Amino acid sequence: MTVETKQFTERDLDRIIEMAWEDRTPFEAIKFQFNLPEKEVIKLMRYNLKTSSFKRWRKRVNSGVSTKHLKKRKPDITRFKCSRQKAISGNKISKR
Repeated sequence: MTVETKQFTERDLDRIIEMAWEDRTPFEAIKFQFNLPEKEVIKLMRYNLKTSSFKRWRKRVNSGVSTKHLKKRKPDITRFKCSRQKAISGNKISKR
């Protein structure tokens, strides 16, 4: 276990990985919420994902599709999630 994973609960690790996978969630949001800079997020992802999953994630983050860096985002993007995305509470998708 690395230093990066020792300071987080399993729930926190799951949330960090989920945020890192989301295209619209910038690294700055992860830093704000978990005090984890981009380099540490990359280390955490490398340690916790299979090699092929990590490579796929890095390729996506470095592509033009991802908006993982605030500087690369279009100014009209002001949300971290899609407006059509359902709210999640207690690990269950909320019902209408």
